[in-house]
Amino acid sequence: MTIEEPDHRVKHPPFSFELFPPRTAAAAHSLWDTIHELAAVGPDFMSVTYGANGSSRQSSLQVLQHLRENTAVHPLAHLTCVGSSHFEANRLVREFLDAGITSFLALRGDPPQGAAEGDQFLGDLGSASELVQLIHRVQTERAQYSTLQSRSATGGGHIPSSRSKVRVAVAAFPNGHPRSRRSNQDIDTLLAKQVSGATMAITQLFFHAEDYVRFVSEAQAAGVTIPILPGLMPATSPARLERILDLTGERRPEELSRRLHGTDSIDRQAAVGIEHATALATEVLDAGAPGLHLYTFNQHRAVLSVLEGAGLTAAASTNKESA
Repeated sequence: MTIEEPDHRVKHPPFSFELFPPRTAAAAHSLWDTIHELAAVGPDFMSVTYGANGSSRQSSLQVLQHLRENTAVHPLAHLTCVGSSHFEANRLVREFLDAGITSFLALRGDPPQGAAEGDQFLGDLGSASELVQLIHRVQTERAQYSTLQSRSATGGGHIPSSRSKVRVAVAAFPNGHPRSRRSNQDIDTLLAKQVSGATMAITQLFFHAEDYVRFVSEAQAAGVTIPILPGLMPATSPARLERILDLTGERRPEELSRRLHGTDSIDRQAAVGIEHATALATEVLDAGAPGLHLYTFNQHRAVLSVLEGAGLTAAASTNKESA
């Protein structure tokens, strides 16, 4: 009789990716190739964005279904409060659940271009916390209805000892949401989302590791216990950096900006952006981040290079084989 050797293979932090629905047939073809490349390294999940007012509902669902049917990756659907009634939100959540999607990112959402100040653009749901509650409520009602149907059809049946749970992620803002009115409002908002049933948070893009570390420390001191995943995107060109800064309002990473603007070589710009994102990923992981969430811009090469530089891609295949 032999004693089994202990498994000394190191378990590395998980990672995940964000995609957006394609807008053309050519973009769709390219996206399927990107998904194949990303799925090969064993991400924890891939999230798919959802346009305001349901503008990309069908294309988002198509990408999510492609992930379910053609990869082993867990799909995560984005949902927003923008312009949605309670009835429409209920119907949409049920549609995703019926399609086998059980993970969501619940977002308050941004106002459409040209919208007036205030919250009138939101519809019936006034916050991401309300959307989190609605997702859990729809799942609970749907599970109860399924049990009743089963008992009616068989004349007996049984009540399951446990129900499948939904995973509901929410957004977090290390440097404050643009509409925050006080310094601790974002911590209070994240706490409210946790109380409502959020199981994980994903941060907005940031460029300085200390911003993430400070935010997590303050959130945990205030009572936040859910994992807070850092959201990273390699800025592989000056135009992309400027676009990110314009959308997020983040403070400029001066050294990265200088190096990106200091060369006209596309390859060199990409290398600079990947180098910065890799260093940032390594720093937040060393500080205790529970994983990485990478915004892909529907392209795989840069984010895979970041994972390789951070030492995670080889581990992904190892972990997958040992699961």
